[in-house]
Amino acid sequence: MQTIVVKLGTSVLTNHGRGLDKAHMVDLVRQCAQLKQQGHRIIIVTSGAIAAGRELLGRQPGTETLAQKQMLAAIGQSQLLHTWQSLFALYSIAVGQMLLTQADLENRERYLNARDALLAILQEGAVPIINENDAVATTQIKVGDNDNLSAKVAILARADTLLLLTDQPGLFTADPRSHPDAELIAEIRHIDDQVKALAGGSGSTVGTGGMATKLEAASIARHGGVDVVISAGHGQNVIINCLQQQTGTRVLSLKAPRRSRKLWLLAGPVSKAKVVLDSGAAAAIAKGGASVLLVGITQLRGPFSRGDVITLCDEQGLNLGKGVARYDSVAVAQLLAHKEQTIVETLGYSNGAMLVHRDDFTNFTDSV
Repeated sequence: MQTIVVKLGTSVLTNHGRGLDKAHMVDLVRQCAQLKQQGHRIIIVTSGAIAAGRELLGRQPGTETLAQKQMLAAIGQSQLLHTWQSLFALYSIAVGQMLLTQADLENRERYLNARDALLAILQEGAVPIINENDAVATTQIKVGDNDNLSAKVAILARADTLLLLTDQPGLFTADPRSHPDAELIAEIRHIDDQVKALAGGSGSTVGTGGMATKLEAASIARHGGVDVVISAGHGQNVIINCLQQQTGTRVLSLKAPRRSRKLWLLAGPVSKAKVVLDSGAAAAIAKGGASVLLVGITQLRGPFSRGDVITLCDEQGLNLGKGVARYDSVAVAQLLAHKEQTIVETLGYSNGAMLVHRDDFTNFTDSV
């Protein structure tokens, strides 16, 4: 039995953003029902609330304010859920709605509550229908797009596979719109700068996530032990074919086990600032198992408080991981300016010799 997260973009679910494509949604539900009959657990991360709102109000896509988009999402969300509910009911499958924001994932207690609710819905045999809570989300609390939301949901559910279904067949060796000889990349084992350079913009004008966003989401998910498939959302048996590795680009997961707190660090908090490490410290944490010592810090990029989640990077700018800071940035700056003194001599107190304890750190490197 696998737990499978299916992320469906606006371009997959709507008629060019003007309304829900119910005929295609019927076929997607049929495939999900088939997988459930085989014993798999299915989670849907759905776009389309704003488009459904436009359809109900008879509006065309255009320039809309944040408040107008929130209004459309509020009106369209119930219609979107009703559509999913009625279609899954054809197969006697119940659905359960979960609306999330970044704030729900950032706070450890709320993260655990969301995880427990999600797992309870799956245990009941129902299909969770998940979307960002666009009606109340602001810039400060938005995940930002359903690609990244689906990656975080996949980690939340400890899923086996994440399907990112979009308007593109996958990642190509070049932009197929301008290079007819471009070839589809069937498998990616490492997401490096060369792979990132291949990710161009979205071919759709109705979605919020292009291929670069999908690679970002894939990187998050694979570090949580989740395989990712990026594929076109239209076509015969697209979900089944993705799982059978017959279509799309497959991004292989890193199989190193992660404890619950480290999974939360991957899926939840947004980093407040960056801390640059020297080569020795960077190598130590890249290999895993090491705490981030104060003596290995060379530069601070942005303010942070004690308890904030920060990103650690090397001197070349490569992000190495995220962790919880044991000192604030003012204290660290003072320590960097007075390296000849002890921590107590400089600050008048000490929280230890490390900025981030290894139990509060999760890394991004492929060597995990």
